[in-house]
Amino acid sequence: MAKILALGCKTMREGVVASSIFLIAGILLILAGVHVVPAIWHFQHIIIFIGFIMLLLAPIILLSTFLLTVLSDAKKSDMDECEH
Repeated sequence: MAKILALGCKTMREGVVASSIFLIAGILLILAGVHVVPAIWHFQHIIIFIGFIMLLLAPIILLSTFLLTVLSDAKKSDMDECEH
């Protein structure tokens, strides 16, 4: 469990940004692998595989960031800096 939590970010804002970047990059890699990359030396399959890995990492990063923020001892000084 500790290895999965190592993928998380310090704040939820960072986690959401990182997760959305991985999600968008994964989708773009899959689309590029299907439509743009030539079928030489199995480049299409490699690019699509990397895209699927990035798609799998997106919710793992988001979940581990959530668990890190919930399970860690939240300090009141960190909560005062939040924008509402």
